[in-house]
Amino acid sequence: MLDLVIKNARRINNKKIEIGIKDGKIVNISKSITEKSKEIYELEDGDYISPGWIDAHVHCYEKMKLYYDFPDEIGVKKGVTTVIDAGTAGENNIKEFYELTKQNKTNVYALMNISENGIVEQNELSDLSKVNEGKNIERIKEFPDFIVGIKARMSKSVVGDNDTIPLKMAKKLQKKLNGIPLMVHIGSAPPELADILELLDSGDIVTHCYNGKLNGILDREGNIKDFVWEAYRKGIVFDIGHGTDSFNFTVGKKAIADGMICKTISTDIYHRNRENGPVYDLATTMEKALSIGIPLEQIINMITKNPAQIFRLKTKGSIELGFDADFTIFTVENKEKTLIDSNGNKERINKTIVPKVSIINGNIYKIK
Repeated sequence: MLDLVIKNARRINNKKIEIGIKDGKIVNISKSITEKSKEIYELEDGDYISPGWIDAHVHCYEKMKLYYDFPDEIGVKKGVTTVIDAGTAGENNIKEFYELTKQNKTNVYALMNISENGIVEQNELSDLSKVNEGKNIERIKEFPDFIVGIKARMSKSVVGDNDTIPLKMAKKLQKKLNGIPLMVHIGSAPPELADILELLDSGDIVTHCYNGKLNGILDREGNIKDFVWEAYRKGIVFDIGHGTDSFNFTVGKKAIADGMICKTISTDIYHRNRENGPVYDLATTMEKALSIGIPLEQIINMITKNPAQIFRLKTKGSIELGFDADFTIFTVENKEKTLIDSNGNKERINKTIVPKVSIINGNIYKIK
């Protein structure tokens, strides 16, 4: 007997399927499932089902003071089944963070900050004595199923006078850990964006890719810088990482129009930009991606399949046999809404994305 059968399930390409679930895994995908089940959930007409949404850049270590939130507030309650905390904790406190995550319904993973205490203060990489390679390696090996990568924030306010030295340390650490995923935050200079991108390799992640800062991807004439194209073509992964200060409609529209399309969509959410904006939640960031010209089907891949592959979450991000039974059920409504970017610019849209149900490990959580 199955634990759950999902009926009348419509994919974003309008293909209809039924999904059988047992012990938190997908065990049957077909047009019609007749096997008995303990529970049946039927989608309403107009609903879509996708793999569970993954937000690959959040801050949800609730005991921190600068950037923090609660995993379920930005996860299961928002249609997001998996979150990846992006560098809030370092090797000194990531064990406590891991223990706290066990009380949540939302799946939680972490990119460990290379600085020992994570983002306790804004300038965590200004003192390089707080970057201990040996302890970082030890901690990552201790929690291989929780720590899925490392994070280095490379902007003036974070690194102080150290320029690209912390990034070089992160790259050295990465090589000793068999190429573990590395996410790099970009912002104000120095370090210059050109110097950051020169140090990165194919598969490394640059977050805040469509920010509106002078040290961003556009030159003063509003064109994409040549060295940015070189990095993009080299295979460096571009992530939106909206955040309070790091997403601009004009930059995003120019990038999409020219073919510089991000690989992942994430929020860089924490309690203040969730409660007060401009982020609010992943669905709103998806709507902003729609507004700059990314098709919805591609957006779904950017919050499911793509982040799962990048961060090596081997049983997430797809509706396939043997994968985790994580799903998001949502609607696309013909409704007008005003969106605001990180610089106060507004865009009016006429389609909104509304998550209705999160299914995590085969458990159904309706969104109020």
